[in-house]
Amino acid sequence: MLNLRIDLVDAGCNHSELGRKASVSPAVISQLVNHGQWPRTTAMAERLRNTIETLLRERGFSQERIAVTFNEAPAAGRANALLQMFTSGPQPVSTQEEDPFMLLRHHSLSQKAREHFRVPRDPFINEMNEEKDVFVTDDIRYVRSAMRQTAKHGGMLAVVAESGCGKSTLRQDLIDWINQGEPITVIEPYVIGMEDSNRKGQALKAADITGAVIRAVAPGQPLRQQLQDRAAQMHQILKDSAQVGRKHVLIIEEAHALAVPTLKHLKRFYELQDGFKKLLAIILIGQTELGTKLSEHNPEVREVVQRCEMVRLHPLDNHVEGYLRHKLARVSMEYEAVFGADVPDAIRAELRRTVNEGQRGQRVAREQSLCYPLAINNLVTRAMNEAVKIGAPKVNAALIKAAVRGE
Repeated sequence: MLNLRIDLVDAGCNHSELGRKASVSPAVISQLVNHGQWPRTTAMAERLRNTIETLLRERGFSQERIAVTFNEAPAAGRANALLQMFTSGPQPVSTQEEDPFMLLRHHSLSQKAREHFRVPRDPFINEMNEEKDVFVTDDIRYVRSAMRQTAKHGGMLAVVAESGCGKSTLRQDLIDWINQGEPITVIEPYVIGMEDSNRKGQALKAADITGAVIRAVAPGQPLRQQLQDRAAQMHQILKDSAQVGRKHVLIIEEAHALAVPTLKHLKRFYELQDGFKKLLAIILIGQTELGTKLSEHNPEVREVVQRCEMVRLHPLDNHVEGYLRHKLARVSMEYEAVFGADVPDAIRAELRRTVNEGQRGQRVAREQSLCYPLAINNLVTRAMNEAVKIGAPKVNAALIKAAVRGE
C-alpha cells in the first residue's frame, strides 16, 4: 500500500510504534503496508484502521490526505474484500463523502464573526455555567431525572450515548444539583488513562474503586493494605455515613473503557447493605460500546445486566432549531438574527451517515444521525465563520453545506 507507506514515513512512525498503538505485532503492520493484507478478524482490522487514522490526524495530516491513505488496491483475496468493505462500503463513494466524524473537529467563532453577527461571546464554547445553560428536551429531561433518582434513592444506572451528545453535561448538572443541598456524597474514581485492557492503558479495578470510596466518604483515613481489610473498612465507613443520613453515589465516566471483570465486580459494590438499606448507588456514563458490553446477550455480565437500568441519549433531530434558539438566548441573541429558516433542515440532512452493520458477511446499511450538541456546535460555528468571508448577513442552508465540505 504505497500511500500508507509514504504517510507513515512522513508521520515519522515505524512499524513497531504503530503495532504498539494498535495492539498488534509489527509483522501484522508489515503485511498491511507491504502487501495490503489486513488482519483476518474484522474487529482487529477496524481497530488497526482507526488507530492509523487517529495517528495521522494527531500528526497534522489533513482529512483530505487521510481519505486516500487506503485507496491503493491491495492484494487479492480476503484482504481485497476487507479493504473494499472498510474504504467504500457496499457502493463506491467519493472523497466528498468521507468520514462524517470530520464534523466533530473543534471550531471557535472568529473575532470577525462575533463582530459581524454582534455576538457578545461565543455561545458554543465554555457555555455551561449554571443549570439554565442546559438545553432540555423530553429525552434529556428523562435521563436527567433517572440520574437524580438513582443518586437519591439508589440503584444502578447506565447512561449510553455517542461522543458529543451531552453526557458530561448531565454529569455536571447532577453534581451541581447535589451541591445545592442534597445529602449525597459523590464518588468519582479517576479514569485518566483507563482502558479495558492493560495492554492499552490501565484497567480500573475493584481495589481502585474501594480506595476511591474510602477517600471520598472518609477523607484522610489511611487505606488498609490487605484487600479484604480494605473492603471491610469501606463497608464500615459507608454504614457509619449512612447512619447519620448520608447517601452515596459512585459515578464512573468513560465507563465504556471498563474491563469486563470490573463490570462484574460492580454487582458486589451495589449489594453493600446495612440491613435492608443499600449503601451505594452506581451511575455509569459511557459511549455506545458500554451498551454492547452490557448487552443481555453477554453472559459474562448477566448479573450486572439484570440489576442495571440503561438509558440512552438520542440525537437532537427534532430539536435543532430549539437547541440553537436556546444557545443564542443564553447570550441575549435572537435566532433570526443569525440563521435562516432553512438551516435546521440542512443541519439534519448534513449530519447523517450511512453505517454498515451485520455479522458473518451479512451487512445491512442504515442511516445514523449525528445531530448531537458537539457536532451542531462545530458545524454552525464553521458556517458562521464562512458567512463572514463572503459577507452573508445570515447563515443559510448553502453555507451549512459548504461548511461540511470545507468549501
